[in-house]
Amino acid sequence: MVAGRDQIGVLVVDDHAVVRRGLAAYLESAEGIEVVAEATDGQDALAVLARLAAQGRLPRVVLMDVLMPRLDGISALAAVVAKYPDVRVVVLTSFGETERVHAALQAGAAGYLLKDADPDEVAAAIRAAARGEVHLDPAVAGRLTRQLVSPPMGLAALTARERTILTLVARGLSNRQIANELSISERTARTHVSHVLTKLQLPSRTQAALFAIREGLIDAPNGQG
Repeated sequence: MVAGRDQIGVLVVDDHAVVRRGLAAYLESAEGIEVVAEATDGQDALAVLARLAAQGRLPRVVLMDVLMPRLDGISALAAVVAKYPDVRVVVLTSFGETERVHAALQAGAAGYLLKDADPDEVAAAIRAAARGEVHLDPAVAGRLTRQLVSPPMGLAALTARERTILTLVARGLSNRQIANELSISERTARTHVSHVLTKLQLPSRTQAALFAIREGLIDAPNGQG
């Protein structure tokens, strides 16, 4: 199917046939939108886009799931944006964790919707993407806004390396032992420990160990907890 000149051509990508066909059926009835093709996963989407590009029929928007076999949506999204810069990708998924949203936006997503979104909102996101705008699900936008307004606290404030440092501190390792464990200098280990204590607003390594036990990073010693 070839989208008319005033129609927004869309490629629908989802590994669940019922979801994919339902989306395609709805979009076919939406004003100004035309489904030019469907794909079953990220790898299939790239193959379909290559075929459409050879025919001069690239869609303006790709509606893409995230969790799919062979090639996940985020990886496929990045590949689409890199190879077809004029094609916009809107993510439609069941997962609204801010980490996934950040990953999608960093990969170049032009929108991020949850699968419980109203069908009209899906169409609105596609139209916004075609205009060069970014459309976020209200729930997702709310989470991102709260994260910006309220900096992460507790474990969420730590990087992956700092969580590792906290665990080693909680196990009773000295800075030198931490340095040996992670193959870093003792000075770097000391700096990491200092950052952990500062971010967690804890006065000592003992308090850091208690914090790690409370958060379940390590088991409490026998007879405690």
